Amino acid sequence: MSKENKNTVENKSQFAFVFDKINYIIMIAGIVLLALGYIFLMGGGSDDPNVFNEAMFNGRRLYLAPILIILGLVAEIVAIMYKGKKESE
Repeated sequence: MSKENKNTVENKSQFAFVFDKINYIIMIAGIVLLALGYIFLMGGGSDDPNVFNEAMFNGRRLYLAPILIILGLVAEIVAIMYKGKKESE
């Protein structure tokens, strides 16, 4: 086997992740924010359809849940786009 062929075989056997550790941490944080947002968004329904329930218009549903969902989506975008410093730098 020639030297050139040996180098290509060695290069193919090296495995590298697409993202760094910090990217995965940011992704997990984004998923947690999204899950919290959706959890805060649900609930508060009425058992009787003839009775109006004021829980539908509380601040948790109107303000906190959408803010958490948007922050989770932004965190996911940042996690995908973030490129950390290389070890050689």
